[in-house]
Amino acid sequence: MILAKVVGTLVSSQKEQSMDGLKFLILQQVDLSGQANGGFVVAADAVQAGVGEMVLYASGSSARQTVMTDKKPCDAVVMAIVDQWEVDGDTKYKKGLDD
Repeated sequence: MILAKVVGTLVSSQKEQSMDGLKFLILQQVDLSGQANGGFVVAADAVQAGVGEMVLYASGSSARQTVMTDKKPCDAVVMAIVDQWEVDGDTKYKKGLDD
């Protein structure tokens, strides 16, 4: 699982039929302090995340193991919206305070 921030959405009117109904999000990887640290990825949204939220996403074969992406040609999926994280007892992110 990888931490990322939802930075945008992607709309595709023409796609593989099995992908109909899936929302796509543009994610940017972040480090443990919540700062951009890595590239961008387009991921299917299995949890109704929104722009500006911190999320966890999975890629590769793990991306096809949610109810929404089972047996679909999906390489990345958002499967959790992050409420907060701590490192060594120090809160680094708390939803609503840093977004």
